[in-house]
Amino acid sequence: MNTRSAEGSIFQVEVEDLDTVLTALAEVRWPLFRSPKESWYRIGAGEENGARELLVQDPDGYLVRLSQNIGKRVIG
Repeated sequence: MNTRSAEGSIFQVEVEDLDTVLTALAEVRWPLFRSPKESWYRIGAGEENGARELLVQDPDGYLVRLSQNIGKRVIG
């Protein structure tokens, strides 16, 4: 794996159903770079957008973030 050329590169792909992707990755025994986790990003005063995300690494060392939107929430 050539990780030098891919250093610092992350591509993001939004998916409809992260569980379907996880099943497909498991079927081909593709390792996860980072297990699924829930992340929240501030999108304005008092509001965040949520995503369920995981990371995989391609053969050239590029990281790919697969992300499923889980909606918005109000923050205080």
